[in-house]
Amino acid sequence: MPQTPIQTVLVTGGAGFIGSNFVHTLVEERPDWRIVNLDALTYAGNLDNLEAVEGREGYAFVKGDVCSREDVDRALDAAEAFGGPLGVVHFAAESHVDRSIESGLPFVQANVMGTQVLLDACRARGVGRFVHVSTDEVYGSLGKEGFFTEETPLAPNSPYAASKAASDLLVRAACHTHGFPACITRCSNNYGPYQFPEKLIPLMIANAAEDKKLPVYGDGMNIRDWLYVRDHCEAVLRVLEDGRAGEVYNIGGHNEYPNIEIVKAILATLGKPDTLIEYVRDRPGHDRRYAIDAAKIDNELGWRPRFTFEEALPLTIRWYQAQTTWLQRVRDGAYREYYARQYGS
Repeated sequence: MPQTPIQTVLVTGGAGFIGSNFVHTLVEERPDWRIVNLDALTYAGNLDNLEAVEGREGYAFVKGDVCSREDVDRALDAAEAFGGPLGVVHFAAESHVDRSIESGLPFVQANVMGTQVLLDACRARGVGRFVHVSTDEVYGSLGKEGFFTEETPLAPNSPYAASKAASDLLVRAACHTHGFPACITRCSNNYGPYQFPEKLIPLMIANAAEDKKLPVYGDGMNIRDWLYVRDHCEAVLRVLEDGRAGEVYNIGGHNEYPNIEIVKAILATLGKPDTLIEYVRDRPGHDRRYAIDAAKIDNELGWRPRFTFEEALPLTIRWYQAQTTWLQRVRDGAYREYYARQYGS
């Protein structure tokens, strides 16, 4: 990838969980860079996440959909107006497995079609660096031993994971066919501030704080490698600046825990009883274990996580405890309806 210093970044999905954290990371770590944020503000996109950067010089928000070439071009126009070498980081995606089981069509539209529209627009503009943010779920499920490497065959098991695998392959094709300077990152499960409360950790924190039942799928022994969102954002930034075009980089937290241990740790931190745990019918096709081998990004780019789970989980819990207004605003409306359908009233 060219090593010309970046001056402007277009972030797609920058009002979502990881995208907004990435915007905050850029503001803190690359304060001279300009940022354009393209987000459709669907149910998980929330401008409250970016209140601290609104009005900042060198920051622009464009409401738009990556599936719309017109919207993408407007965002690229805004980025080019800032001037300087341009990079693109593509977070925008439908990302919740349970919702994809309800219907895969929105995931194909956003994740597959949206990625292709964005690739076409960026190639037409001669974008010099592009990072496509993907997931370890494209690899499928692991047994009790072993880790996902960048060479692990793709074997997605949910409509969400299949749509992300398809988008990864479109990026790969752009690199191979057109010489497009893109990298792909595949991360393990993220947690931290601004995460929409349909995901495990914020859902359990919010319910425990209100003495509500904590729904746990199956036997609770599905294992994930937990990655603090700030660590993930720093890794993506490293790939944006120094990653090699055409390469895949796995990003993991080196924190493997069964879901039930996560839930019990949250209850213990909040001083709540385990009797709040309620086991519910398992999710269809629920992958048993994910675990990332992140040696490549460590060896090539010198990245490794700074936060342990024991450090970052309490930080996350305290953040949600302090953000009750944010949480209530997020949980109003459509999310309540989905929650009732998914877990019962």
